[in-house]
Amino acid sequence: MTRPDPQPPLADLIAQGRGLVPADLVLRGGRVLDVVTGDLLEGDVAICGGVIVGICASYDGREVVDVTGKILVPGFIDTHLHIESSLVTPYEFDRCVAPYGVTTAICDPHEIANVCGLEGIGYFLEASKHTVMDIRVQLSSCVPSTHMETTGARLEAADIAPLMDHPRVIGLAEFMNYPGVLHQDPGCMAKLDAFRTRHIDGHAPLLSGRDLNGYIAAGIRTEHEATTAAEAREKLRKGMRILIREGSVSKDLHALAEVLSERTSAYCCFCTDDRNPLDISEQGHLDYLIRTAIRLGCPPLAVYRAASLSAAEAFGLKDRGQIAPGKRADIVVIDDLATCRPEMVFIGGTRVGDAAFAAREIIAPVARHSVKAPKVAAEDFRTGGNRTETPVIGILPGKIITQHLTYDIAPENGDKRPDLARDLVKIAVIERHGKNGNRATGFVQGFGLKRGAIASTVCHDHHNIAVVGADYADMALAANRLSEIEGGFVVVEGGKVLAELALPVAGLMSLQPFEVVRDDLIKLRAAAKSLDVVLEEPFLQLAFLALPVIPHLKITDHGMVDVDRFEVMP
Repeated sequence: MTRPDPQPPLADLIAQGRGLVPADLVLRGGRVLDVVTGDLLEGDVAICGGVIVGICASYDGREVVDVTGKILVPGFIDTHLHIESSLVTPYEFDRCVAPYGVTTAICDPHEIANVCGLEGIGYFLEASKHTVMDIRVQLSSCVPSTHMETTGARLEAADIAPLMDHPRVIGLAEFMNYPGVLHQDPGCMAKLDAFRTRHIDGHAPLLSGRDLNGYIAAGIRTEHEATTAAEAREKLRKGMRILIREGSVSKDLHALAEVLSERTSAYCCFCTDDRNPLDISEQGHLDYLIRTAIRLGCPPLAVYRAASLSAAEAFGLKDRGQIAPGKRADIVVIDDLATCRPEMVFIGGTRVGDAAFAAREIIAPVARHSVKAPKVAAEDFRTGGNRTETPVIGILPGKIITQHLTYDIAPENGDKRPDLARDLVKIAVIERHGKNGNRATGFVQGFGLKRGAIASTVCHDHHNIAVVGADYADMALAANRLSEIEGGFVVVEGGKVLAELALPVAGLMSLQPFEVVRDDLIKLRAAAKSLDVVLEEPFLQLAFLALPVIPHLKITDHGMVDVDRFEVMP
């Protein structure tokens, strides 16, 4: 893809900005939203190469695009996400999301890094050179996230520090092991010290008081795990920038909307974290967050500022975030501020469309054939023990925080069976990286599942096989099928596969176009509902049940994890 020169000669910038010569591109007839003052500015927008050189005046251009009657806003910046969780490659994510006005995405490739280490990070760094969207990378800080899980790779400070000066790298990604920070774990301290002068992103759900002070004092400046207004306000008051998240599972916008005002918007941004192509197709991406926030009563200036300038400032991207001379020509053309329906998108002066996507260089994927799990049988899902008192993971729909519940489940013939009357179904995690063959079983409440099984290799962040079910034979079939298709999602009932989605790139990403993935997700969702599953997004909800840095009770291949105590339960 031939992009406009992001750094045209200074003489050209000045001459075109002054109108002495025609600009390379002129957007004529629209009004520009100034995200500093909130004013709607009349006049053309002149662009030289990939840089805005003029506003609030009339310009001649070698190319003129008529935007009469439209409003021009700065390109949207997603401040935290894992592209792998969109279930497609960076190229398909680019093609899927850029038309919705996302011009910059700040990603943490720790999903693929947990499978194949530096090879996965390298894949994202190389791919990001060739996408239409500007993809920036945060170096994964927690691979693995804790000592209580088995991953395909382990990255220490010495492994990632050599990449800190890569031109696509911003800094250190979400530091999830907050107990490791607070207790000064040597590995955590080494990473924090290595990136002490760089941006460090946070991940501290429910942390408050002196512990939050200590965490922030380590140099951590941004955070996306606030789930209540009170939590967000405390973090804002202590100098953190809050990334308001609305993904496919974690939906915090409604709870945090009251915090976003013109006064706070300089320290608020938006992120999606994990959003799949089906939700993007049905709702949108950051454009959905923008119109939802406005509908919830947030001032439009505060919302658009959070989506652009505040995001750019938070992550040190001083060249974007505002439609103004000298800034990157990242521009979204919309009809109305409240509805935020992107009609045209320009990224670095390139108009987003089929021609731009077709011109990209595509590099080969990595981490094929990464699912090396042992074959399992129905009896492998038995849960022993003589005590009736049993820990149960309680799902909170729309949250990745879980409840730590306790139920009496009496063993029968040495096994604690699912109890569908109380919505207590079996959950298991099976190590799939070929390291030790670990298996762990437990109970979860909240799926509503009455029969069959659901399994996935998208299993944060270790990405072992997670399977939930009411029938052991179906659980075994679902888990074994994932090995056959190189990972993905599977729904099984009565010994038959009802629906599946193969994710052969690290067991996380499809090689198909995002439209195919979207259609397969529709089939998977319908198959899950046929098992009486009540969750809107059961697959990503399942994935987060295995993340041992999110309170309160989780499960990994090591066993049930009491996150508050930060230990595997006996």
